[in-house]
Order: sequence, then C-alpha cells, then structure tokens
Amino acid sequence: MPVGSSSSVAKIVPRTPEEKQSGTTSDYTEFLSVVAKSPALITGYSKLLKAAGYYKGKITDKYTPALQTAFTKAEEARLSISAVRPMSRDDFLQETISLGGIGGGSGSSGPTTVTSVTKYKPEAAQQLVNSIIQDTLGRKATPAEIKKYSAMLKAVEGKAASTTTYGKGANQTQTTMAGLNEQQYLVDKISGTDEGKANKVLGFYETFMNALGGGR
Repeated sequence: MPVGSSSSVAKIVPRTPEEKQSGTTSDYTEFLSVVAKSPALITGYSKLLKAAGYYKGKITDKYTPALQTAFTKAEEARLSISAVRPMSRDDFLQETISLGGIGGGSGSSGPTTVTSVTKYKPEAAQQLVNSIIQDTLGRKATPAEIKKYSAMLKAVEGKAASTTTYGKGANQTQTTMAGLNEQQYLVDKISGTDEGKANKVLGFYETFMNALGGGR
C-alpha cells in the first residue's frame, strides 16, 4: 500500500530526474495526449514554447513533430531544475519567458522571423493560369500559355513570400509582411497582352452602358 501510494504521487507530481524513469514518462505522455486533442491548447502552448525559446516554428493549432520536440526539451529542463525547485510545467514556461527565454536575454531572446513561400505544383499552376485566363480573356488557356505563365509563377515565388515576425515575451506580437500577390501578378501580365487590353476595353464599355441603363 505505501509503495503504491508513493508510485502514484510520483506519477502525478514528478520531482526529480530519477522519478523520470519510473513515473514521469506516463505523466508526461498523458499531458501531451490531452494537449494533442485540443487545438486551443496546442495554440496556447506553441506560443508559450516559442516565447520561451524552445519552439522555432509557426504558431499552430496542429500537433506537429517540431512541437513535440519543443515539449520534450522544455520537460527535460523543467525536470532538471525541479530536482531542487519543484514547479509545474506552466510555471516553468512562464518563468523562462520572464527571464528572456532559454537564451537568458543574451541576444537569442530577440524576435523570431519566419518566411513562408507558396510553391505551386504543376497541376495547381495550370489550374490557376487557366482560371485567370478564363476570367480575364473569357476562354481556356492554351498549352503554350500554361507553360509560359506557369514558369512566370515559379519565377516570382521568392518575391511572393510572406515574412512573419514573432516578438518575445509573455505579450507576444505577431507582425506579417505580405509579399507580391502572385495571382494579381498573373492577372496584370495577362490583361496587359493585346488580347487582354481589347477585352478590358470591351469590359469597360459594357460596364459604362449598364450604368446608363443599357444605352439607347
């Protein structure tokens, strides 16, 4: 009975690295299982882990391998200090954040910048080009046009990248700088052709006539 009670307490409140071998693994796995089932918890902990310096990815509501790795690193650090200063996971993360993250304010506690690039697979590029030509010129794209504009789409991937900067600290600020709008880029290129210009003039004329009630 006493042995069982001791094991139960160790499982719920792990205090030393030694207890990691006997009880922490079960408690830790149970904790992660609860988090993994809740998008809200995943988002909250991804923010905390990022602010603490353990997680480098995007703020997310999906339980990813990168987030799992961040949890594990934070848990190992918490267990290490809990040998002399027992504290909960949330308290550990909040304290780490208040001290400037795992860099301790030595320069690694600055904002984190993540660049997102959208890459179009050939099928997706073809669909986008065909859709824009259909809307702009009123017809389907030719194979030559699909090849030409798909290549142009690929060429502007870097310029179309968006950059998101995450601030450090408990009150985290997220700033996103949008890149080139690749869809608008193709619209401008296609509407700038002779056929596009002619179609645009026709479109403006029809709009003008409609505004006048159909004309006389």
